[in-house]
Formats: sequence, structure tokens, C-alpha cells
Amino acid sequence: QVQLVESGGGLVQPGGSLRLSCAASGSIFSINAMGWYRQAPGKQRELVAAITSGGSTNYADSVKGRFTISRDNAKNTVYLQMNSLKPEDTAVYYCNAAVVRYGGGRYDYWGQGTQVTVSS
Repeated sequence: QVQLVESGGGLVQPGGSLRLSCAASGSIFSINAMGWYRQAPGKQRELVAAITSGGSTNYADSVKGRFTISRDNAKNTVYLQMNSLKPEDTAVYYCNAAVVRYGGGRYDYWGQGTQVTVSS
């Protein structure tokens, strides 16, 4: 089994910063893409940012220039540095990982979600 554990959410004022972390553990042979998604109340889950094992990244237009995704392959951990936060960034943020498990097979795993609230 594989687990993704997120941390770093919370309440921040507009213009502030937060850093999210997501650590994967378990029966992991390798991890391909890792990413962060978010879901605001009444809205569909959307991709925020993703990063490949080689370090290639892509971002939602709404966060370009403000958010930075990175990963530490040795620790199976992905990070999301969020700067210049806006109230519209308020959502539950979910980590996702495309994992190749020992014994074969590629599976998508999700974290439990961490709340980010941007409010004065």
C-alpha cells in the first residue's frame, strides 16, 4: 500500500505565503508525475501544478508567477510554495502521485487534503 501525507495548510492573510508538503511512503518503486489539485466549495477539483520525475513543470494560469512546485525524489516528497495568496486561492488542496509499485503496476494515489484559507 502507498500513503500520501500532506501538511502545511492553514489560514493566511491576502498577500501572504504558505508552503505545502506531501510525502509518499509505502511500496514505492518509483514515482512519475506528482501534482497538487484544489477544490473550492461548490466547484470541481482542478489542477494547480504538476511536476515530472525529471523536473518539468506545468501550472494553472491562475497561479503562474505566484506558486512554485518542486520535489525531492530521494524523499518521495513534493512541495508547493504559494506566494501572493488571494482569497480565490481558498480551497482544500490535494496531493496526487503516479506511483509504480514494487511488483509492477502504475497507480494514482491521493492525499487526504489540507485546507488553505486566505482571508483578512
